[in-house]
Order: sequence, then C-alpha cells, then structure tokens
Amino acid sequence: MRLRQVLRRLLQLPMFTTLAVVTLAIGIGANTAIFSVIEGILLKQLPYPRPDELVAVDHAAPGVNLPKAGAAPFLYFTYREDGRMFQDIALWRSGTVSVTGLAEPEEVRSLDVTQGLLPLLAVQPALGRWFSQADDAPGSPETVILTAGYWRSKFGGDPSVIGRRILLDSRAREIIGVLPDTFRFLDRKPAVVVPLRLDRTTTFLGNFSYNALARLKPGVTIQQANADVARLIPLAIQRFPPYPGYSAKMFQEARLAPALRSLKQDLTGDVSTVLWVLMGTIGLVLLIACANVANLLLVRAEARQQELAIRAALGAGWGHIARELLLESVALGVLGGLVGLGLAYGGVRLLLALAPANLPRLDQIAIDGVVLLFTLAISLLAGVLFSVIPVIKHAGSHLGLTLRGGGRTASASKERHRARNTLVVVQVALALVLLVSSGLMIRTFQALRHVEPGFARPAEIQTLRISIPDSQVHDPVAVVRMEQAIMDKMAAIPGVRTVALSSIVPMADQGWHDPIFAEDHVYAESQIPPIRAFKFVTPGLPATMGNSIVAGRDLTWTDIYEKRAVAMVSENLARELWGQPAAAIGKRIREHLKAPWREVVGVVGDERTDGVNEKAPAIVMWPLLMDHFSSNETFVQRSPVYVIRSTRTGSTGFLNEISQAVWSVNPNLPLANVRTLQEVYDASLARTTFTLVMLAIAGAMALLLGVTGIYGVISYSVTERTREIGIRIAVGAQRQEVTRMFVGQGLKLAGAGIACGFVAAFALMRLMASLLFDVSPLDPLTYAAVASVLIAAAVMASYVPALRATLIDPVDALRAE
Repeated sequence: MRLRQVLRRLLQLPMFTTLAVVTLAIGIGANTAIFSVIEGILLKQLPYPRPDELVAVDHAAPGVNLPKAGAAPFLYFTYREDGRMFQDIALWRSGTVSVTGLAEPEEVRSLDVTQGLLPLLAVQPALGRWFSQADDAPGSPETVILTAGYWRSKFGGDPSVIGRRILLDSRAREIIGVLPDTFRFLDRKPAVVVPLRLDRTTTFLGNFSYNALARLKPGVTIQQANADVARLIPLAIQRFPPYPGYSAKMFQEARLAPALRSLKQDLTGDVSTVLWVLMGTIGLVLLIACANVANLLLVRAEARQQELAIRAALGAGWGHIARELLLESVALGVLGGLVGLGLAYGGVRLLLALAPANLPRLDQIAIDGVVLLFTLAISLLAGVLFSVIPVIKHAGSHLGLTLRGGGRTASASKERHRARNTLVVVQVALALVLLVSSGLMIRTFQALRHVEPGFARPAEIQTLRISIPDSQVHDPVAVVRMEQAIMDKMAAIPGVRTVALSSIVPMADQGWHDPIFAEDHVYAESQIPPIRAFKFVTPGLPATMGNSIVAGRDLTWTDIYEKRAVAMVSENLARELWGQPAAAIGKRIREHLKAPWREVVGVVGDERTDGVNEKAPAIVMWPLLMDHFSSNETFVQRSPVYVIRSTRTGSTGFLNEISQAVWSVNPNLPLANVRTLQEVYDASLARTTFTLVMLAIAGAMALLLGVTGIYGVISYSVTERTREIGIRIAVGAQRQEVTRMFVGQGLKLAGAGIACGFVAAFALMRLMASLLFDVSPLDPLTYAAVASVLIAAAVMASYVPALRATLIDPVDALRAE
C-alpha cells in the first residue's frame, strides 16, 4: 500500500520523476556496462574443472634482464619427471599450418601441444580421442585433432571424419579427434591441434620458445610450487647439455627463477589496471548523479515542508516520515536501475565494438545473473545514498517550527542552502577528477602519435605471411629463389612501388631473441651478453618500410645467395656497442661463441617493434639465408612476411592480384595474416584508444551533470529570491548587477569544487601513472585546461537563470509575495 502511494506521488510529478530517473539511469547504466566487462574478464572462472589448480609456469632470468622468459623443453622434462607439486605439466605454443587439398590453400591457426595438455584441462573430446604418448613421440605417424568450428566448416560436421587424412604443411596427418563446441583455450582460436613430438634425447639447454601449463596437486599453493620449481632448475641445468657455443655456467649466470601465476592472471595480464581505473571513474559518475538527484529531492522536500509538518503534528513520528522519504528515494533508484539496464545493454554492445581485439575473454562479456544482482545492489545503494541528506534535513524534530513560522514569506534556511551548495561543490570536484583523467589520456594519445615508430606512411604498406614447408621445397636456396620469384611477381602488379621480406611485422610479432657477441668486446666464460631482437630480411626492407640507412649499406642479393657473413644492426645497438653508427661498420658480431663472425655492413634507424609506448629494442638484421647460423648447417627463413608498399593497399582487387601472383609461382601456398601496417599500428594503440574513449565519455557525462547541478541551484535561488530581486530592481539596481550577483554565486560554487577537485586529483591521478606515456600525472597544462572548461561551463550554467532574474518585473514580484 505504502509503495503504491509512493509510486502514485511520483507519477503526479512527471518532470521531477523523469529527470531523476534519467539522471540515475545514466550513472547506473554506465556502471553496469563496465561491471559486465570486469565480471566477464576478471571475475568469471575459466571454463575448466577446478580452474584454481591451473597455473602458467613461467620463468624470469634477471641475469639477462628478462622478467618473462617463457618455458623450455629441458625444464618441462625435468618438472614432469621429478616435480612434487604438479599433477601434470604440458608445453604449448601457437602457430600456423598450411592446409591443402580441401579447397583453395589456406593458412590456419594451430595449437602445438604436448600429449598431456588436453587431459590436464579435463576436457572430453566430442569425437574420437586425445593424443596418446605414441602420438607425441618423435617418428610416430602424424596425427591432428580438429576444433568443432573447423570440423563443421570444412567437413560439414561429418562424424566419419575420424580416421581420414588431411594435408598440413604438405604432410598427411590422420584426424583422431574433434574438440567439443565448449572448448576454449585462453584467447587462442586454433583450427587444429597437433602434437609437439619433442625428443628428449636431442634436447639442449635453452629454447625458451614455449609456454607451460600445469595443474597443481590438491592443496598445493603457488608459493609451494614456486619453491619446488626453484629446487628443480639447477637439476635441469646439470641434466641437459648446452647448445654448441654456450655453457651450463651461462645459464647459471642468467639466474633462472620460477615465475608461476594463476592461469587466469596469465590470461588477463595487466588489463585489470585499465578496467579497475575505468570502474572507478564510472563510479564517480554515479556519485555525481546521486548528488544531482539529492539536490532535486531537497528542493522537492522543501516544497513539502508544510505537508510533512502537518503529518508530524498529527502524530507521524520521525521514523515514519524518514521511511517514507527513504522509500521514495529507493523507488527512484530502482526505476533508474531498470532504465539503466536498457542503457547498459546498448553500452555493452558499444564496449564490445570499441574494445581492442587483444582484450582477453571478450566472448565472456554479457549481462548475466551476477550483473543483474550488481545493478540491483547499486540501485538500492544509490537510492539510500541520495536520500540521506533530505531525510536528515526534513524528517527531524524541527518540523514543528515550519508550522509556527510558516506562511508565504518563509524562506529556506542558510543550512538548507549550505546543503544544496555542498552537493554542487561535490559534483564539480568529481567532474574535475574525471575530466583530468580523460585529459591526461588525451595528452598520452597525442604523445604516442608523435613518436617516430621507425616506418613511414603505414597505410601504404601491405603485409602478409607465406610459408614454404620443408615437405614442399627442401633445398634452402630453392626456397629463397621461390620467395624472390614471388616478390618479382608482386613488384610487377600495377601500383606496387617496392617489395621486401622480413621475419616479423613490427608491433605484431614477437620474433627471435638471443644474445650477441661483439668481436672487440671481452666476455667472461660464463657471461651472457644482453638479449637482442633478431630479424631475417632481404635487400630493400629499410626503404620499403620508410626507414633509413644511417651508416654503411643495405644487404644485397649477392650477400644472400653467396651466403656472405654479413649483418646490419639498429642505430641504438651501434651506439651501445661502438659509440656511434659509423663506428659499427666493419665490426664483427656472432650469435654464440662457436659461430662464425659476421661483418656489420649497415646501420638502420631504430624501429619500435614492441609498440610506440615501448623503447625501440636493439635489433640485429641477418640475411634470410646463411650458413652455420645458430644450430643450423644452413638457415633459411621459410615463413617470411612480404612487405609491399603501394597506394592500392587494402583493396579487394589488389589482394586478388597478390593472390594470383603468389599462386602463379606455387598454387599450394596460402596467404596468411593479410593486413596493412596501419591496421597493426592502430591495433598497438587500441588499448590506449579504448581507455581514452571510455574516460572521455565519463568526463562528458560528469561535466553535463555538474553543469546541470549548478544550473539547478542558481535557478532555484532565483525562484526563492524573486521578491528580493524585485525590490533591488525597484530601488534602482542595474540588470548587469543582478546578473553578476548570480553568475558570481555560480563561480563561487565552481571555484570551491575546482579547489576540492584539485586536491582529490593530485592524490588519485598517481593511480593512472601506469596508463600514461610521457605525461606526468600532475601535468599542469591538463589541470589548467580542465579548470578553464569548468569555469566556462559554470558561467554558462549560471548565466541562463541570471538572465531570467533580470527580466523580473518588480510590481509582479511584490504583488505575488
């Protein structure tokens, strides 16, 4: 009954109810949308039985400054044989394979695993079986497991596919199983799963190009597992031989250490910082909305003073009146939550559209039961929160004074003025915090955009990867000749300026990392030099990328086909080792102590291959064909990236011509990872862009709500002081003076809010430091710009009601009083 009365009373005030509900819906809807992202990415359990037992087995190597070294086969074998804390452990890595014989050749994503990975995840096959130990043994018949999506798209969901053979990298593999539809492996989306088939007898120290996943025994903690791994690392170093040119002492000096973490933490990485910052900022929007509605309720409660006083005089107690005011506020909160849910649904769709592709677990984001409970909770909390001040101010024992001092001339007390003004100051302060955070992200984005990435006009650069498997072309020289023939065909396409090959796409691929020894530097027997990035390239790559040769010359095709012992280095590596780029020319380097020396013939400008927000790594550029490189008698890059500069990049016709050019040389070669360098560059900034957009939206909402608060207070003040304004004008006050009086009142409120906001921002912006680039959390330009925006907004918000005040007719004002 009481609730029905409250709803009827709200329906009798459609303007007040609509304004309050919409204001709350904005705040609640925004919080619900962001929370659905946090719940999907950070809070939901991984889709495996007992997911808390799953850990990523990573390692650190502080001796060579590697915080994340990955995992290696020699460690995997040791942990599996002698570990005490794992139920099982498995290695895995992502890759690609060429599929031929089904339709057009295609490159698909693969998941390369050791035999124990799928059982370790406790996932049952939809068809067939998992890999056995025999499948994972070197020299055994080759097998493959299909994912459900690939099985349906290529085989029409035919159950008889088990036992059939499929050509992967031109090698026949027997299909032994199909994964269930529900199978998810982190954020990888493979089409096929293949066994790694590691050979323990040929395993050396090193080769940290894998990831490891383990399941802890029941009751074992990550700390205990770390301690056990720390015990096993020295055993592994003693048990396996080093690669030629390295020594066990080097691995001891690298100070390998365990760095285990939960599998969910490994998946989400540092994205939690971004999401919690966004949640905090959107939470401030809800607080501003609550302050706005609290001001509306104060105005409404003051209009009901006579009614409340009469009810108190008739025996209604303080608690009864307080409960009614609270019920009205909670009803508004719930209505705001219901409308907010509708806004949140659209907000989630928008977030998914704006979210960077590398944001993990996007498919888990939805408005589910947990999100609905969160919405209900914040709706009730908001209702209670914005009712507190009205209840305290208007449900107390002072109600009797309203009847004794009632009448037309009764005006709001200074205390009630103070309450409304305080709420506006809080709104402005919170708005300033949000605007400063979005301003700092804008400055960060500008700083990133001005970083020289090491390439020019990326929209004109088309990249794609083509793999030539050993089973198709065995001879390394023949591989290079085929790669050059494809380049020549591409170069003949109209609109193509230059073509070159590289082993990686900047800002997209991790590539090869190893130490480099310089001939004119002295190294201790056990010393491992710093890790460098390796690229394997053809002539013309710097020019095609828009980079420059700082000193020396580019590689030539003669260097490649004659397998000359030459290399190029990046400018920062040249400066680090020899002081200046020109001094690097003629110096000799090698990748390990027993490798042949290779002469540095060129120095190339630095390239930020890890992203514009990271320092440019020191890079060595090797020819893509070499003798006696690493552990290879003859090394050749079989899966290079084709880098094509053209004004036609991205167009369907251009890509069709590229495909035909490739297939005219070899019809069994698929094209993979087809994208422009601009797409890669934009993707590297996607997380910053996403954060910027979200904070900008929050800042705009906060500014709008803050301006609305100032407007409401000044407008109500004009209404309250109508008689006073009439008298002032009657005795000769100029209209400009009246305008200044109310605009000045708005500026005082804004000034107080800005001062409080500065204090809060100075304390809170340090939490954003990890999201900023080349910008201080206390950047004075940002703070000054935000303060100016708020002052300008306050002037505009105050001027409209102030102008209305100047139009008051003194005679009408006095007659109405």
